[in-house]
Parts: sequence; structure tokens; C-alpha cells
Amino acid sequence: MNFIEELTWRGMIHSVMPGTEEQLNKEMTTAYLGIDPTADSLHIGHLVGVMMLKHLQRAGHKPIALVGGATGMIGDPSMKSQERKLIDEETLRHNQEAIKRQLAKFLDFDSDAPNAAELVNNYDWMKNFSFLEFIRDIGKHITVNYMMAKDSVKKRLSGESREGMSFTEFSYQLLQGYDFLHLYQTRNCRLQLGGSDQWGNMTTGTELIRRKTGEENVFAITCPLITKADGGKFGKTESGNVWLDARYTSPYKFYQFWLNVSDADAEKYIKIFTSLPKEEIDELIAQQAADPGQRPLQRRLAKEITIMVHSEDDYNAAVEASQILFSNKAGEILHRIDEDTLLAVFEGVPTFEVNRADIEAGVKLADLLVDLAPVFPSKGELRKLAQGGGFAINKEKVADPYAPASTDMLLNDKYILVQKGKKNYYLLIVK
Repeated sequence: MNFIEELTWRGMIHSVMPGTEEQLNKEMTTAYLGIDPTADSLHIGHLVGVMMLKHLQRAGHKPIALVGGATGMIGDPSMKSQERKLIDEETLRHNQEAIKRQLAKFLDFDSDAPNAAELVNNYDWMKNFSFLEFIRDIGKHITVNYMMAKDSVKKRLSGESREGMSFTEFSYQLLQGYDFLHLYQTRNCRLQLGGSDQWGNMTTGTELIRRKTGEENVFAITCPLITKADGGKFGKTESGNVWLDARYTSPYKFYQFWLNVSDADAEKYIKIFTSLPKEEIDELIAQQAADPGQRPLQRRLAKEITIMVHSEDDYNAAVEASQILFSNKAGEILHRIDEDTLLAVFEGVPTFEVNRADIEAGVKLADLLVDLAPVFPSKGELRKLAQGGGFAINKEKVADPYAPASTDMLLNDKYILVQKGKKNYYLLIVK
């Protein structure tokens, strides 16, 4: 597999330094990608870079994931209008371990193959570097003129921010450049991967290696920043980032995000975020064109990426949960799904709190849903709806509104789902 060709047809290349393809064709090449460790989970904005590493390893080359413990303490000025908050070492170490567990779903860290992946943290080689040593050994090789010419610096200095740019942030590209130099010297790393906004920092690394060692054969590849067809920001929802950790974004919500992308985005994303071969993707695109209503691209994209990030069981549960509103087995499904998925499926529906003692005492449904939780304005309306088959508890139709409630109705020992008519849902929270 030719790495450059693979990334090219997938739409994953923005810039390539001359000579990169020749280097990759010549020998197994070590390449690294930097990851910001400011959280203990990656989000889907990181996935393009992670997929670059995955394809690199598939092509027989050696990937290094660099957790930016030192640089993360400073913050990259690229595409930012303000400085970021600094984080402490204990937090960094925790985040590093969490990120490695996630990366292990994409990369082979554990085999004895010569191109097994490695995880490194630049804090390990920066923490004992004194300021005087750094400016003497590294700073003298890169001029201020060179650093000022970078877009990331120019934009911040000419931008609307009154705060300008601190020396801390200005030095960021030197620190990132030193990472490349260190990995070149210690691991013979000759290629850096990153987003297009990193090009300035990445070329500082190749320039530093050239000036410090005389080595010319070091390279950089950037991928485009992912956008949505409608111009909106990729990976952002009303509730924030779409995370890879199930604690922050449930597998159901994660699956739903991919299932609901537009046709144009699905055609682009399936190339970037899966390892499916070109022929299979072309076939899915043809199926989508022939019958867009079936949405084969979205369904396959959501399946592949949910299994890769979470598991096949999580994918199956997400599909099942997606069918709750339409399935004739909805009652069974409701009693099986976990609390996070239940709340995600019915996010935004009105909720009422009721006392567990009332449920345990067998309060009549009419009293429960009119007096204790005002789902219905009157018992007469509830009775009329029940007679017409328009009243359901946990997706099971209830004909007798005066039947007693019971703890058997509780979902996850805490919730009762009430349906009024075809589309109106209410969630009782039993405390």
C-alpha cells in the first residue's frame, strides 16, 4: 500500500513536502503526530490525525503518537485567539494513559513487529531542559525573523485581541520544532504528520533539524481541516464536542452523530474515518445515488466508526435503541438499554419527579399522571385517549387508566416512559 496514494484518494492530504513520497518508497519510515493532552479523551476532531497514523502503519511504516505534555502546558497559538489554561503534571499523566487506551483501538502498540506504534510524551525530554540550555542550544538556530513570518504568529499579532501574544506562546513553534529534532536524533523519525494549521510549526522542525545536524531528508505532511458541507464546524453539536470516551458522549449519541450527517458529508467522511477499500466505498456511493432514502453511506459510516471506537456490542445496542420509537418490540428494548442510552434517546422530553413510595403503593395511573405528575390536564382526557389506544407506558398500550402503577414498570429502576398520542413523550423520574 502506497501511503501517499492512499491518503490522496481519501481526501486526507493538504500539503506534502517535496521528497516525502520518495522517502516512504525507499524504506520503512518513522513518522509522528502530536496530540494535545488537555483532556482525558480524544474527540472526533482528533480522528483525522489518528487515521493518518493508522494508514501509515497499514502501509508498513512506524507511527509515533506524541502526547504534548510540555507543549500542552503552554498552548499552541495556531487558530486560537486566546491563551489556554495551563495544566499540571498529574493531570497530564492521567490524560496520557487515557489517550493511549483510545489510540490502542486504532494502532498496534503491543506486537513485536518492527513498525509497532509507540506513545511518547515530550514532557519527558523537556522537563529537565533548563531555559539557558534551551535558548543556547536550540534558540540560536532559528531567527526571530523566521518565527515572525509564520501565519500563526502574524494572525495573532495583527488580530483583534488586545492581549497580543505572550513570549510563552511565541516560543511554542521552537518547542514543537525541538520535538522533531529529538525524535529524529533518538528514533530516526523523518516525517511529521499534522493538520494544515500546523504547517508553520512543522516546517520549523525540519528547518531546525537541517540547521542543527545538516540533515535534509526530513519531511512533513498535513491533512485538511475537516469542515461540514453547510459551512458549520465539524464535530460540534449543541451539547459540545463529540468525544470518544463513553463517559462524555454515549455510544448511542456517537452513532447518531454519524448517522445524521448530510449525504455530501457522508461521502467525504466515509473515506476519511474508515479503512474501507475504495471499491467498497464507490459501491456505497453508487447505492446512495440510486436510492438516497436508504442512506447506505451514513449507515455504513456509523457502523464502522462506532465499532472501531467503542465495540460491536455498543453498535448493536445503539442500532436497537434507534428503533425504540418505531419497533414493535420497543417495550423489550426499553427494559434492556442502559440509563445513559435511555436518557440520550429521550433527551429533551418533559420530565416529572414522583415519589417511589407512591409507585410501590400501587397508585392508580390516572392519579399518578394527572395529580402527581401533570402529564394529562384531566382524567377525562386520559380516559378518552386510553379508549382510543393512544396511551402507553414504556411503549406498551394501556387500556385501563385506573390500573395500578408498580415497580415492574421502572426502567433502570428509576424511570417510567409515558406516551400520549403518537409523538408526545414524558419521562417520570422516580425518587
